[in-house]
Amino acid sequence: MDLASNYEIDRTAQFILNGHFKRVALQFPDELLRDSTRVVRALRDELDDIEIGLFVMADTTFGSCCVDEVGASHVGADCVVHYGHTCLSQTSTLSAFFVFGKAAISVSDCVKSLADCLSTSEKPVLVLYGLEYSHAINHVKEAMEKELSSLRQSKSDLVLYFVDVMCTVMNPSTVDDHPESSGCTGANGTSSNCKRTGSSLDVRFDPKENSLAKDFLHHKRVLMRRYYLVEKAKDANIIGILVGTLGVAGYLHMINQMKDLIAKAGKKSYTLVMGRPNPAKLANFPECNVFIYVSCAQTALMDSKEFLAPVITPFEATHAFSRGSQWTGAYMLEFRNLVASSQEDDSDTEEARFSFLQGGYVEDHDNESKEKPVEDGERSISLVEATQRALQLQDSNPHSIVKGTARSGAEFFNARSYHGLEMHSEKSVPQPFVIGRTGKASGYQNEKENREIL
Repeated sequence: MDLASNYEIDRTAQFILNGHFKRVALQFPDELLRDSTRVVRALRDELDDIEIGLFVMADTTFGSCCVDEVGASHVGADCVVHYGHTCLSQTSTLSAFFVFGKAAISVSDCVKSLADCLSTSEKPVLVLYGLEYSHAINHVKEAMEKELSSLRQSKSDLVLYFVDVMCTVMNPSTVDDHPESSGCTGANGTSSNCKRTGSSLDVRFDPKENSLAKDFLHHKRVLMRRYYLVEKAKDANIIGILVGTLGVAGYLHMINQMKDLIAKAGKKSYTLVMGRPNPAKLANFPECNVFIYVSCAQTALMDSKEFLAPVITPFEATHAFSRGSQWTGAYMLEFRNLVASSQEDDSDTEEARFSFLQGGYVEDHDNESKEKPVEDGERSISLVEATQRALQLQDSNPHSIVKGTARSGAEFFNARSYHGLEMHSEKSVPQPFVIGRTGKASGYQNEKENREIL
């Protein structure tokens, strides 16, 4: 496929001209960066306007699937043209145009595999596809209509869904907008259909191998792993909030929501901005028992087996730090949907909770530090409460309730055995320096003299 068709030079030029943009940022992933100069040259010939500035962006700070609005702002861009795979996360300040690319696919082989799957499946079939194959999905749908007409003669209850591409043009939005009413030029109605039909069979066709994959049992193992991380996060006292995006609309609101949630749970939080997290970076914060990764939906699930502390999503943190919340098995990756569905938690967080990992009850709050001075008008009420606490039955086992260790970074470092170099001398006057040993490590000068004497 030629470059003009693969990179949609005509549609990109029309988007720039119709929007009257004068400074355009072209964002390329690493695997497509080799074509950037040819794309710029083709766009320049199509635009035929020397006043329009084209700027190539590469090596994004966070995931390449998100629109890099921070990098575009450095050159004062009016819009961003995003090339390659994308998460279609809502932008907050700039308009974006998405070019998915056009990968090769055999429509006949794909239709044949789908027909074989439909003939043996007793459940609704949901067809997922990469954005680079969206150019051919209409041909697949037309061919499948003919196959369905013949298959329904033997099986009348056949149901087939195709995931729709949400948009190719995106306008900036704010956190106040409804998550589903973004600035896209299309809508995705497949998700609502899947919710009504219940469980469905996911079908994945590999165009390179011309094979159909239907085994998605590893999804259950992933959910079991995520549920374990939620239980582990409940016992954490110090939480690090990792900022994984600076362009997705609503990320600041999500960070503030996580801070409030952690504070209400009686825990300490620290906000960290470090680009793409890795074990070496997060190892510099050993005081954090768990990290919350605020990012786009496609990079939210991070495999943290090699990390010293687990990395969870805002959805998992909401279940971990909200008393009385129950995980029904449904999962939410888009934090904008989490902002819209968040509810105020009025449950009592001072009561000890049971920890499955520690095998006992755990106190999240330091009740002694939360006592406030009593006013004169409330002395009678406080006296009744003190008498009630004194008459309560005390637990005979003092180790039945596990209290948290360090509750802040200062307490964590104060409890460490090594605090750096210590001055054992109490003299404050500067002392003269002492000449050390000279020579090689295999034999210093004074060591050779001692050997000669012996």
